[in-house]
Parts: sequence; structure tokens; C-alpha cells
Amino acid sequence: MRVVQAPRASAILYSLLVSRGDIRPWLLPANICPIVPITFLRAQIPFELVDISATTLHMDLEQAEALIAKRRYGGVLYAHTYGESSTPEEFFRHIKQLDGSIVVVDDRCLCIPDLSANVDSNAHIQLYSTGYAKIVDLGLGGYAFLDDEISYSHVHLLFDQHAHDKIEDDYKKSIRDHTLFEYKDCDWLQTDADLLPWQEYCQRIEVELERTKNWRAKLNSIYASHLPRVIQLPESYQTWRFNICVKNKDHILRAIFDAGLFASSHYASLAGILAEGNCPEANWLHGSVINLFNDYHFDEKKAGKICEIILKHLPESF
Repeated sequence: MRVVQAPRASAILYSLLVSRGDIRPWLLPANICPIVPITFLRAQIPFELVDISATTLHMDLEQAEALIAKRRYGGVLYAHTYGESSTPEEFFRHIKQLDGSIVVVDDRCLCIPDLSANVDSNAHIQLYSTGYAKIVDLGLGGYAFLDDEISYSHVHLLFDQHAHDKIEDDYKKSIRDHTLFEYKDCDWLQTDADLLPWQEYCQRIEVELERTKNWRAKLNSIYASHLPRVIQLPESYQTWRFNICVKNKDHILRAIFDAGLFASSHYASLAGILAEGNCPEANWLHGSVINLFNDYHFDEKKAGKICEIILKHLPESF
């Protein structure tokens, strides 16, 4: 197993897709970050979206397996919703038995970054990010551990920051309006930058991880102790952000922003936006979840104030 680096995780994914030269479609979870399917569009590799499980909030494995049993796919990209780290190793092993040519990517970009490969993993690629808004936010950087048999050559692309910003604006508008995103190829993907040597990069990650874990634990304790347990996701989903599910999400978000504070609303189902189909479980999750910040953009005073706002605006039956 070997390690590769790039300015962002999507650059590694792009290089992987292009290096393989396999145009079969991939399966992606419907609640994936939009940059992932847009990377597939840039690489001209088709994809299909799979709904999430109501139980795990990750890709519905039964649905994915049923699709793989019917036709051949180039790969499966499995993502960890809100950084919840449990990994379906048996599922990975099983689909590789169904089709020995399929590639399995374990997208761990929202998880706590590991600095050594899990040699027992049944995934071919373990993908991590230290970019903006990740658990370890260095403002730049992605890395992956690749099985030795996986073909991979770094692809160099031209990059235009304005093109990147335009792509972001366009997909956010499509999500907001729930309209089909029309991809227009441009130089939006940054594949090259001055990167730290691997050992120095690991040291930066270790230092920042210790700082951010302590900060997140402090804010999470405020959210966990002040908000009703019934609206909180299980603890294993609360590292990247602190997540609650409520019936009146839009009303509470408006109240938060009206108070001069902020929260986020990730991740929308991309069915009907970046691919055809309907994914009701992913739709339900996005329609209910609010992500409360627990990184350096927030502090204890703001966390306490947000709890007051949420408690004030919760419906009688939540």
C-alpha cells in the first residue's frame, strides 16, 4: 500500500478515475458533497446515486448490492455521513467477490484523519482531506492510501480560481432551487500546489488534530447538555459538527441567522440535481438536520446562545 498527496482530495479522485481508463459508471451516495460527482463529470465518468439507509445514514448497502448484481460498475464510493467512522468491511469484501474488477473507495474526508493505512481494510483506496471545514482544517491538502495493484498517475490540470468559484455558485443555486445542475467543463479543479513533504504534513495534522479535538469536545458538551437528547444524533456522528434533527428546520435556521449567528445545512440529496432519481431517505435527512458548528469559527458563548434559540423555537412535539 502506498500514499499519495494532492492539494485536495477531489484531485486524487480525479487522477484515479482518469488513470483507470474505465468508463463504467460508479455508485455514489445521494448525500455526498457535490464536488465529488462534479469531479466525475470533469473526468467524464458516469455515476448513479444510491439512497442512504434510515438506520445508518450512510449509503444503503442493500440497494447498492442489488444494483451491482444487475450490471457491472466501475466502482463504489462509500462516504461517512458527518464523519461517523464505522466501515462496512464485509460489504466491501462481498461486492469485490461479485465483481473482481470493481474499485472500492472509502471516502473518509469528514472523519478524523488517520496517518497510517488500515491494512485490514477491504477498500482499495482510503481517502482523507485536510481542506476547508474538515476536522483538521489546514486550508489545503488531501491524501489517500492506495492498494499497490491500483493504477494511479497524478494528472496535472490548469486551474482558474474564478472557474472554481463559479462552479460552487452554480451547484449551490441548483441545490437551493432544486433544479438540474448543468455542468460546463472549465479549469475549476486544482491538482497542483506546493505541498508539505509527507512527514512534515503528518506532524502538522497531529498538532492541529489535538487542538481541534479539545475545542470540539468543549462545544459539543454544551450542545449535548443543553439540548434535548431526542433531537441529537448519536455521539459517533457528532465529531465533524454537532447535528440535530428537528421538524421545523427552516424556522430554527432563520431564528439563528436573525440573531447574527450561523449554522449549516449539509448535505442535500443530489438526486434530481446532479443525477436522475429520487432518494427519499436522503431528502428526509437534509430536510430535518441542522449542523451546529464546533470548530474555531464558534466559541462557548455562541454555542450557549444557539442552544437558547433552538430551545425557544422547538415545536411542542419534537
